Amino acid sequence: MNKTILLKNRPEGKPEISDFEFTNMEKPTIKEGEILLETKYISVDPYLRGRMKDADSYVKPFQLNEPISSGIIAEVIESKNESYQKGDYISGNLEWKQYQASNGDNLLKVDPSLAPLSAYLGILGMTGLTAYFGLTEIGRPKKGETLVVSGAAGAVGSVVGQIGKLLGCRVVGIAGTDEKVEMLKSKFGFDAGINYNESTDMAKDIASATPDGVDIYFDNVGGSISDHVHAQMNRFSRVIVCGAISTYNETSIPMGPRVEQFLIKKSALMQGFLVGNYADQFPEGVKQLATWLKEGKLSYTETVLEGFNQVPEAFIGLFDGKNKGKMIVKA
Repeated sequence: MNKTILLKNRPEGKPEISDFEFTNMEKPTIKEGEILLETKYISVDPYLRGRMKDADSYVKPFQLNEPISSGIIAEVIESKNESYQKGDYISGNLEWKQYQASNGDNLLKVDPSLAPLSAYLGILGMTGLTAYFGLTEIGRPKKGETLVVSGAAGAVGSVVGQIGKLLGCRVVGIAGTDEKVEMLKSKFGFDAGINYNESTDMAKDIASATPDGVDIYFDNVGGSISDHVHAQMNRFSRVIVCGAISTYNETSIPMGPRVEQFLIKKSALMQGFLVGNYADQFPEGVKQLATWLKEGKLSYTETVLEGFNQVPEAFIGLFDGKNKGKMIVKA
């Protein structure tokens, strides 16, 4: 049996379990030059929601009644490709299947002796690289500056804050529970945190947590939270637009305060990015992240659901804030 997860419906609003379909496909037989992969860990990420819409974007949308794909760690269980041996572990963008064949292209070997396999989907994978390049290339942090991170308890945000501290910033995180705020401070070294679900005046709470204003804002959320942070931005500040999870499930375009005035008055920079923009620098980024991790200067947390059948549930849980750090399914 080869269980596979298809996109059954294009979600309206927040995705539901009924938008996915489990089916059994034939376990593939590999040809010369191919490898047979068994899925071990599956990454679920907010950006996948955008690919469920039938709309032009930076990547093609998922097709109905076809397998969904994301970052996966898999084991080579059979090889007819001289570049791979049985027992190798690889990372790549693969389909949500228990078994699949590959010609080996666009796969990266990972070493389980250097870090747990799941780390290659998180802090040593696209998550860590997104945090590293977004902050260093766009944010250009300087010692003594104030960095605010929304979605701070998530996979990217928790790494951004730690890198900010390593580079000498004062770091404030915004998250959705008191438990997450405490984790930001005790585990990841943030200087302050704000629980947006408990706040009765976000503008006041952000101003109180950033008495010297905000020099860098790493935005994973968008929406009204970002409107309030923008109001505290300093002159020549930088806004890094990484995600907008607060709007991904909207069925119409939400309106809010216009950003033009604050950008002009503060001579501020606002830039969106895709981690793929820095693909030629990935080796440098992985080397630096791995060094910090080995030296104990970076920490990470994961929310791991057990069982291949839990993949849709894990994905939907992202929009309910059920993850601390990286959300992963262990197949």
